[in-house]
Amino acid sequence: MRKGRIRRFFRILLLIFLPLLRSTVSSASEREILLEFKGNVSSDPFNSLKSWDPAPDRDPCRDFNGIFCDSNGNVQKIILKNTSLVGVLSPSLSGLKSLWILSLFGNRFTGNIPMAFAEIGTLRKLNLSTNALSGQIPEFLGDLRNLRLLDLSKNSFAGEIPSSLFENCFRTKYVSLSRNNLSGPIPSSFANCSRLVGFDFSFNNLTGSFPAESCIPPSMAYISVRSNSLAGNLPELVSTCQSLEFLDLASNAFTGSLPFDLLQLKNLSFFNASSNQFRGEIPDTVKCGYRVETFDISGNDIHGEISPIITNCRNIRVLDFKFNQLNGSIPVEIGNLKSLSIVRLGNNVIEGTIPEEIGSIEFLVILDLQNLRLSGEIPASLGNCRFLLELDLSGNNLEGEIPQNLYNMTYLKVLDLHHNQLNGSIPTSLGELVMIQFLDLSENLLSGSIPSSLGNLTQLTHFNLSFNNLSGVIPELPNIQQFGLTAFSHNPGLCGAPLDTPCLATSGNRTTSKPGRARLLSVSAIIAIVAAATILAGVCVITIINIKARKRKEKEELVLVSTPIGSSDSNLIIGKLVLFTKSLPSKYEDWETGTKALLDKDCMIGGGSIGTVYRTNFECGISIAVKKLETLGRIRNQDEFEQEIGRLGNLRHPNLLAYQGYYWSSTLQLIISEFVPNGEESIRRYIVIRFWVVDLATKPWSREFRTEVLACLGAQVIK
Repeated sequence: MRKGRIRRFFRILLLIFLPLLRSTVSSASEREILLEFKGNVSSDPFNSLKSWDPAPDRDPCRDFNGIFCDSNGNVQKIILKNTSLVGVLSPSLSGLKSLWILSLFGNRFTGNIPMAFAEIGTLRKLNLSTNALSGQIPEFLGDLRNLRLLDLSKNSFAGEIPSSLFENCFRTKYVSLSRNNLSGPIPSSFANCSRLVGFDFSFNNLTGSFPAESCIPPSMAYISVRSNSLAGNLPELVSTCQSLEFLDLASNAFTGSLPFDLLQLKNLSFFNASSNQFRGEIPDTVKCGYRVETFDISGNDIHGEISPIITNCRNIRVLDFKFNQLNGSIPVEIGNLKSLSIVRLGNNVIEGTIPEEIGSIEFLVILDLQNLRLSGEIPASLGNCRFLLELDLSGNNLEGEIPQNLYNMTYLKVLDLHHNQLNGSIPTSLGELVMIQFLDLSENLLSGSIPSSLGNLTQLTHFNLSFNNLSGVIPELPNIQQFGLTAFSHNPGLCGAPLDTPCLATSGNRTTSKPGRARLLSVSAIIAIVAAATILAGVCVITIINIKARKRKEKEELVLVSTPIGSSDSNLIIGKLVLFTKSLPSKYEDWETGTKALLDKDCMIGGGSIGTVYRTNFECGISIAVKKLETLGRIRNQDEFEQEIGRLGNLRHPNLLAYQGYYWSSTLQLIISEFVPNGEESIRRYIVIRFWVVDLATKPWSREFRTEVLACLGAQVIK
């Protein structure tokens, strides 16, 4: 009663002030009205109103962005959508006497709808969605008799939906008040809207029951009350909505039985009753209309078995029964629903096996069978579902190996198989699922090593292999190592980073390690053995070199053993220097000074396919040519090197430089010859000689050098 008095009081005020507003705007031209609207805009980030120029030669109908006029030059439509305009709505728009459409959705207007808008009697479409409007929904909007569409969604309106909003809605076809802060019941007065096709009151705080008047408008096709606090039973009258196409009751507190008879409505395509408190069973006699595509009853207290009769829904795309008390098994007839793209049956008490027939649903995108009581193996036929994005079989009792052909699912983003009894190894083919983001194989009986092919999975955001029987070294792959030790824990045979278990000894594919003190003793023992072996090897090498040195005295060769080569501040290189002549310096310090040139590019005088030639000068004035060989692993040992060099030293030819010695170490080999200052010709003659040139006709690599050597030696074959 009190609300009615307040409403009448405001209407009286409106009748008093409207003539004053009318007199204010009557003298203003439509150009001035539009410019006044622009003046109330404080921010225009995309310059959407830049063309609204006050210059006299600018025609609003022709030059103003978003303005459309009728044949008489009167503004008929203002459409400025998704332009992010900031400001308040200008009351001056009430002066546009031919305005049909005012569409300003996707901006950031604040405040409320000006009362002056009640004067826009011609308005047919008012779309102010996705702004920042606030306050209560103005009651005068119910006086706009020509209004066909009213969309105030995605704002900050609060309070109750005024009953007067539907007093004169004889032409209204669609009303959306979704995503506001509205409360209270849904007014039954909307039944006055005889031409109403749909209403959307979702995502508010509405209370009360579902309006029994919903099906009074004969053309009612769209009803959404999702995410409110509505309660009670659904009236049986809902089943009489013969024109209904879309019904969304999700996320409320509805109780009682679900009206499954709705599914047989000939026009129904979307039915969502999820996240309520509905009880009962899916009747064996349920029938589906030809157009049903979405059937979602998840998050209720539905029990009983899934009847094979559900396959009557031939064109169904979304089947969501998760979080109920359904039992029995998955009907094999589900494979006949070829249009299915989403199947969610998880979190029920369903038993049995996964029907192989599911693999025949070619366009399946999501298969959610988590937390059931399924047993048996994962059917290999699932690999035929090559468009799958999500496969969740976690929380079951599945056995056997992971199918090798899952790599066919090239679009897969989620693969969750954790908490089963799967055994065998991780298929290397999983590395081909390059788009996967979520991979969880934890809590199984998987064995073997972690395949390095998982390094291809560069888009991972979740990865877990813990609680298995995996063994071996964890691959050093950054994309899986980033998930830390929890992703690999409780695998007794695994070692290496990021676990705290180091890999100490490897036998085949098994890596063993001992914790605590035993592990430290093992490391110490290994160090001691290696050190002793190194010392023993050094003694043997020196002994052998000394023996060979004594034998070569007969040939008047000077042999220096364990000669340091290179600068004193570099790493020490231990090797063997052999000189064929006494004319060269024999002191260590002379050679240490002379061979510093090997590290100086300025002393390089030539190069070839097997090495580089440097000129080395001694303080006594002697110059030699030193060739630093690039053996590329062809020299097997020191004996082979010395044997070949010895044979080279016996060669005599007019075009062949005389050899004066050589140097050997495991990392460096040098050939020493006389230096002839004849420029490039002497270098050319020298660099083609290789220490195996005497075997030119027999060595497997000899053919590539034949032409060079023959040219250098005057086309005379060496035998």
